[in-house]
Amino acid sequence: MRTQVAIIGGGPSGLLLAQLLHKEGVDTIVLERRTKEHVLSRIRAGVLEQGLVDMMRAAGTAERLDREGFKHDGTVLSFNDEIVRIDLAKHAGRPVTVYGQTEVTADLYAARESWGGETLFEVDDVELKGLDSDAPYVTFRHDGQDKRIDCDFIAGCDGFHGVSRKSIPENVRTEYEKVYPFGWLGILSETPPANHELIYANSSRGFALCSMRNAHLSRYYVQCELSDKVENWSDEAFWDELRRRIPQEVAETLVTGPSIEKSIAPLRSFVSEPMRWGRLFLCGDAAHIVPPTGAKGLNSAASDVYYLHQGLTRYYNDKDNEGIDRYSEKALARVWKVERFSWWMTSLLHRFPDQNPFDLKMQQAEIAFLQENEAAQHALANNYVGLPY
Repeated sequence: MRTQVAIIGGGPSGLLLAQLLHKEGVDTIVLERRTKEHVLSRIRAGVLEQGLVDMMRAAGTAERLDREGFKHDGTVLSFNDEIVRIDLAKHAGRPVTVYGQTEVTADLYAARESWGGETLFEVDDVELKGLDSDAPYVTFRHDGQDKRIDCDFIAGCDGFHGVSRKSIPENVRTEYEKVYPFGWLGILSETPPANHELIYANSSRGFALCSMRNAHLSRYYVQCELSDKVENWSDEAFWDELRRRIPQEVAETLVTGPSIEKSIAPLRSFVSEPMRWGRLFLCGDAAHIVPPTGAKGLNSAASDVYYLHQGLTRYYNDKDNEGIDRYSEKALARVWKVERFSWWMTSLLHRFPDQNPFDLKMQQAEIAFLQENEAAQHALANNYVGLPY
């Protein structure tokens, strides 16, 4: 088999890159370890920066997003019952869009299938070879047979646990990591959202988030211990705990119902440098992870796709190497700013096991400063809606 760009990973970043390259006449093959049904069953973030929305439009896959997505002109932070609304429209001049990652992925699959793009599911034993040569290739098993794809470049969009990052020699890559001493217990419920905008809450009992997927589907989270188990939490116990952590006026009107999904996710900050080695480029979670506070995971992957798509397009259409040669530099410059914002939001809104009274007073003072200072609100808003590419 032969293609121009082999894409490892059939999640949203790999699919978006493939779709954008298709629009430029660049051929791709996508390899995915799981089934399509499994990929579409993953419950992930639902807050999209304008840059990602614009790329979905450029890819020709935004029709449903534009029709069904919710535009949010603000977001809410609370410290116990103190509420600070950040006016995104005023301070950043653009909104965020609430539209589930699962829906983004479904739209990208539908587009790829409509023009017959090749996607191979349930591939095993993937190995990336010849990365430091002019003739890289991928070997793998599919349908019980050993197969090979020869290509010009490989895009590693296969997540934190994928093979791509590990294919860069250990003496070449440097990894930075912070593991947080808590997780998020999340539930999905067929209930109306608690508020028309997201609420990020810091309370004496820990963090909580009130989010949504649409007018009848809500996503809620509470901070929990890393050692906690989903089976320790009945729906009733979750709702009771959520009410204790969000502002009273919101808790009094909260509509509850049976959960249709419940899970616990650990939190970490992680970056691997460089994001390019030879003919291999890393995208998204393969290169960097952020805690979900601030909804930057999918959006930071989208910025990688932007830089890589631009670089590969210039390489194929203009015979210009600058975009691919500077890919890692450009991507990492933005990645570290996003890491900083996600770390800051996490530090501001969570209760840490080793916090002392001084630390709590600093969190409270930071919230008060945000409430009173428009420059601080401006900085938060511009980071939240997405830094420029």
